[in-house]
Amino acid sequence: MIGIMSSLSPVELALAFGIALVAGTVKGLVGFALPMIVVSGLGMILPPELALAGLILPTLVANAAQALRQGPAAALASTRRFALFLSVGGVFLLASAQLVRVLPVNVMLLLIGVPVTLFVLLQLLGIRFHLAAPSARIEAAVGAFAGAIGGFSGIWGPPTVAYLTALNTPKADQMRVQGVVYCLGAVALMIAHVGSGVLNAETLPFSVALVIPAMLGMWLGGRLHDRIDQTRFRRATLLVLLLAGLNLVRRGLFFS
Repeated sequence: MIGIMSSLSPVELALAFGIALVAGTVKGLVGFALPMIVVSGLGMILPPELALAGLILPTLVANAAQALRQGPAAALASTRRFALFLSVGGVFLLASAQLVRVLPVNVMLLLIGVPVTLFVLLQLLGIRFHLAAPSARIEAAVGAFAGAIGGFSGIWGPPTVAYLTALNTPKADQMRVQGVVYCLGAVALMIAHVGSGVLNAETLPFSVALVIPAMLGMWLGGRLHDRIDQTRFRRATLLVLLLAGLNLVRRGLFFS
C-alpha cells in the first residue's frame, strides 16, 4: 500500500470498506446516495478532504455501471434528453470545486441539507411538486444548483432526484438517468479535484480500494431494486433522501 493507505489503521480501513459497501447497496436500490453515505460515514473517522477523495472513483465506476445497465443506446438517449442539465451542472461543478478549501464545512452541509429536507417533508405531507412537462429554465436552475454543491461537496444527488421525482420519472428511467447524470458529473468531479489537489498520488490508492466494496454493494442493491414496484421505489427514494437531508442538517448545525 502506498500514500495515505499506509497511515490508516486496520480498523479505519475496515470501517471505510463497510461504509462503501452500505453506500453501494443503497445506491443499487434507489439509484443515488453513495456519495452522501461515503462522505457522512468517512467524515466521522477521517479528515473531510480524504473522505471527498475516497468517494471519487467509487462514484465514477458505480454510476458508469448504472448508466449502462440497459445498454449504451439508452444511456445516450438519456444524455441527449438532459443535455441542458448536464452542461449547466458541469460548468458550475468545475467552478465551485475550487471552494472546497475555503468554504466552511458547516455552511456547505446546510446548503445541501436544508432544501432537501424541506422538499421531502412536503412530499411526505402530500404536497407534491409535479412538472407536467420539462422546463428549460427549471432544468438549468436545478442543474446549476446540483453542480454548485457537487463541486465542493461531491454530493449532487438530492436536487437531481428531487427534479426527477417532480417529473414523475418511471423507476427504470430514473435509475438510468441518474446513472448518466452522476457518471458525467463524477468525471467532472474527478477532473476538478485533480486540479484542486484533493485527488493526488497519496489519496488515489484509497479511492481505488473503495471501488470493490462499493460495487459489491451495487450488486446486492440491484437485486433488491428488481423486486420492488414503482410505489415502493418512490417511498424508498424519499426515505433515503429524508435521512440524508436530516443527517446533513445535523452535521451542519453541530459541526465544529
